Amino acid sequence: MFISSNKFLNQLKKKYNIKKMGFSGTLDPFACGCLIIASGQYTKLFRFLDKTPKTYIATLMLGAYSPTLDIEKIEKIEQTQKLQKEKIIEALNSFLGKQKQLPPKYSAKRIDGKRAYELANKNIDIKLNEIEIEIFDIELINYSHPFITFKASVSEGTFIRSLGEDIAKKLGTFGCLTYLERVNEGKFKYECEKPLNPLNYLKIPQNFYKNDKTNLLLGKKLDIKDFEITKQGIYYITYENYFAIIEIKDEVKYIMNRIRLCW
Repeated sequence: MFISSNKFLNQLKKKYNIKKMGFSGTLDPFACGCLIIASGQYTKLFRFLDKTPKTYIATLMLGAYSPTLDIEKIEKIEQTQKLQKEKIIEALNSFLGKQKQLPPKYSAKRIDGKRAYELANKNIDIKLNEIEIEIFDIELINYSHPFITFKASVSEGTFIRSLGEDIAKKLGTFGCLTYLERVNEGKFKYECEKPLNPLNYLKIPQNFYKNDKTNLLLGKKLDIKDFEITKQGIYYITYENYFAIIEIKDEVKYIMNRIRLCW
C-alpha cells in the first residue's frame, strides 16, 4: 500500500535488471493486491489476456468525504446513523448487473491527452463520460459502523472507488474507501512475483498450422487453407520455441510473431 504502480514497476526493473517492463491495470496508490507485470515483448500481450472478472475487497467509511474517494485526501468526517445489516445487503445487491458508472475525477482517464488526476490536482474543472460496467457478484463481508467491508466481482474498467461512493449515496450519506485490495484479475492472483506461462492466460483460441513451420519462423505470407481453423478470428499458434498471434480475415495477418515460449 501507498506506492504507485509506476514506482513499484521501477523497483522491479532494478531488482531483475530489466529495462523494458510494463503493467496492466493501474492500482491506486492506497490499494494493494494483484498487478499483472510483463517484460520485453510480453508487454504487447496485455490486450490478449483474460482478465475478467476482477475481484476486489474494499472497506467503505460512511460519513467521510474525500474528493479522491479514498483516504488520501479526506476533508471531513461526519457522524452517521447506524444501519440495519439487511439495509446494507439490499443496497449492495441493487448494484448487480450491467450499468453506467462515472469514473472518479482523480483517475488515470485521459482528457485531451492528459490524465484526469493531473487536471484535478490543478483544480481544473473536468468532465468525464460515463462508462459501461457490470457487477457480477457483490457481498457484505463485515459491518462495524461506520465501516462497511464488501467483496465485488466486476468487469474490466470498473472503478471500485466510484462504486463505494454510489453505495454510500444509496444509503443516504457520503463515504470513501479506506482499504482496497484486488484479489484477482481473471485467473491472475497475487502469488509473490511468480513467473507465469502467458499461453495459460490468453483469451484467444489456439490454431494449428499444417504447412512448413519455417514459414512462420521467417514471417512469410501464410495461406488460410494451411490452418486447421479457417474461421475469421484471432488465434495463437505454437511452433518450435516460439508462438505467434495471427488474425484470419480475407487473408492471414501477423499481429505478433516469434514470441519466445516460456517453459
